[in-house]
Amino acid sequence: MTRLMIYGATGYTGRMAATHARAAGLDLILGGRDETRLAELGGSLGAEHRVFALDEDTVADAALQDAAVLLNCAGPFLRTAGPLMRGAIRAGAHYLDIAAEPDSYRLAEAYDEQARAAGAMLLPGSGGSVAMLGSLVGRATEWVGRPHTIRVALHVAGAMSRGSAISARENLTAECIERVDGALRPRAAGTTRDFDFGRGPVPCFPVTLPDLMTLWRALQAPNIGTFVHVSGSAFPTGDLTVLPDGPSAEERDAHRYQASAEVTGVQGTTVRAILDTVNAYSFTPLAAAEASRRVLAGEVRPGFQTPAELFGNGFAESIADTTIQIFQD
Repeated sequence: MTRLMIYGATGYTGRMAATHARAAGLDLILGGRDETRLAELGGSLGAEHRVFALDEDTVADAALQDAAVLLNCAGPFLRTAGPLMRGAIRAGAHYLDIAAEPDSYRLAEAYDEQARAAGAMLLPGSGGSVAMLGSLVGRATEWVGRPHTIRVALHVAGAMSRGSAISARENLTAECIERVDGALRPRAAGTTRDFDFGRGPVPCFPVTLPDLMTLWRALQAPNIGTFVHVSGSAFPTGDLTVLPDGPSAEERDAHRYQASAEVTGVQGTTVRAILDTVNAYSFTPLAAAEASRRVLAGEVRPGFQTPAELFGNGFAESIADTTIQIFQD
């Protein structure tokens, strides 16, 4: 099997991912629940479409039977990741998604053994912040060796998509945690820490990002903290259902993303690293389509994997005009 199914293909990011995947020449199946929108997108891309919900296993199994790779672009992922991971495992397919929510990663940990037994790979975060931050921290560890402490922050700029805003509101109510001596522990949400994204230090507030799990899994750093600096109209308030589908191409071009990491090795060496890239809504579908292409080409390891582990620390730098700079203190 050499076919890629994108579930949630008619969503804001899903449409862009499908367009990039088709441009890369991938054999594409569009999946989702809206027949009209799927048929329209399928017609424009010359791709087959399949309509199915996720509440019946037999229906999902029939839809996934000839898919080698399943890319889930349908958030909130706390509702879709579980059914689609289980469906992929039953089908022996490889599961990818674009989640910035912790739920996909907790599920991938829980289903790791089942996936290995089925020869299926679980790669949440194949596009987006997890791919960015994994590469950024991975590059920093090349300078310090085995990491002892990782502090990493994401600069969220510009407007959010409607789907991302809804997912963020649901997840920001969760307990704020960090990793201390290898264990996840609650931390005070009100404290801030300064990070430099390239224009001087700015305050960042702690949040629970999935990198608490992915960086631990990839690098075994016992101490990890994750932070966010918000600018522009990110994290909107009010009725999120009336927001536009997502930022326009012009808005995306006007707001690049940055990330900053401070990594200390077990020998005491500390380096700082800064990533600069296109807007996340441009980066994510490009990275997800490229990850899907590489998995279809055979870059696979069964079980729960992270993008930087699987594809190497240079993965983010292979997407658009992403750059990483290292500064040694």
